[in-house]
Amino acid sequence: MHIERVAIVGRGAVGLMYGSIMAAHLAPGSVVFAMDDARFRRHADEDVTVNGAPLAVPTIPMSEAQPVDLVILAVKAGGLDAAIDSMAPLIGPKTTIVSLLNGITSEERIAARYGWAHTVLGICQGMDAVYLAGALTYTHAGEIRFGAAPETEAGVVEALADFYARAGIPHVVESDPRRRMWVKLMLNVGINQTCMAYGGTYGSASEAGSEQNRCFIAAMREALAVGQAEGVQMDEGDLTAMARLIAGLDPAGMPSMAQDRIARRTTEVEEFAGTICRLAAKHDILVPTNTWLYQRIREIESSY
Repeated sequence: MHIERVAIVGRGAVGLMYGSIMAAHLAPGSVVFAMDDARFRRHADEDVTVNGAPLAVPTIPMSEAQPVDLVILAVKAGGLDAAIDSMAPLIGPKTTIVSLLNGITSEERIAARYGWAHTVLGICQGMDAVYLAGALTYTHAGEIRFGAAPETEAGVVEALADFYARAGIPHVVESDPRRRMWVKLMLNVGINQTCMAYGGTYGSASEAGSEQNRCFIAAMREALAVGQAEGVQMDEGDLTAMARLIAGLDPAGMPSMAQDRIARRTTEVEEFAGTICRLAAKHDILVPTNTWLYQRIREIESSY
């Protein structure tokens, strides 16, 4: 099993950043963005830049797509079902599928359609990519952390790790990817929602003693309690590590939901506070910060 040809579904901040890094390390034509035909027509005339340079990765419509070795999903949660349907031309019998979506449910939805044999569990974290008005900027590429699901075939994770190494993608193979996904969910519940609700940045959410910092930490601590109730082996050390990770990013940078607020887009609050509140109710855990964040973010969205 050897990965050479890659298609990325989703041309937002994460997809643009990792696609550009891959294209700089691999042979020409190895990486493409693939869009459903209607979306392709809408975006055909866009001029996209990555750190000031024109995007070097071609975009193709799904009607021209053929099976590839690896499909990377980097869409928003609200676009996942449509992406799963539209990407069928990219999928062959040995195509590996990776989801870089936020939350903890995307892989299950992908596997329901395409099976678990070549689907892996994973997340990306630590990047400071900002994509606004057709311009992507970033200084930290973060890393992709991934591992096998119980039904992932032998050799798939190893082939993916080999590809990431050749493609210049920082990565870590996880022995317990579900735990890593929950730690990332905890981080997103805190930093993404806080910056969206307050119009904040990594710097303002990390300022010791500030209202934003208290909200950031409290939301994460609630997610930690819910994850532990779900049987995930996570603790305060994970929370501290995530807070320090954010404090080390560009203080003027902002997570995706804060960018959604500026662009007046629907957010992924359902994947974050929505998930935590539903699971908290199952375990009879009080989550007042996430309850408030859910309500506040929905209020902001309804004002667009």
